[in-house]
Amino acid sequence: MFKGLEHTAIASPNPQKLAEWYVDVLGFRINFTYDGNYFVKAENGTMLEIIPSEGDRKPEKMKDPGIRHLAIEVDDFDRGHEQLKSRGVHFFTDALDLKGNRLVFFADLDGNILHLIKRPQPLP
Repeated sequence: MFKGLEHTAIASPNPQKLAEWYVDVLGFRINFTYDGNYFVKAENGTMLEIIPSEGDRKPEKMKDPGIRHLAIEVDDFDRGHEQLKSRGVHFFTDALDLKGNRLVFFADLDGNILHLIKRPQPLP
């Protein structure tokens, strides 16, 4: 009955600008809009809904309670990492190799924490 996550929502002071960042930097596409809300879809079919925010953003740390990052799967870690660098993204960490997994943490345009990852084998 429950099939999985259909999308995750991110509140932004400028939903259109953030949606365009996901298109320009990560190659997502805007697949649906309504009333100032933007759905962006990744190559693998996952979606983010970017909605208008209200109020000020509070400072966040990597391990504060709640949702901490969105993991972005990539076929070629080094090429993806270099592409992010060339587009001026802010990195929270250096590239890491943990048990064969290649990863790095970085921020989207609004400062949301993203995680680029390449696994040698998918999780079971």
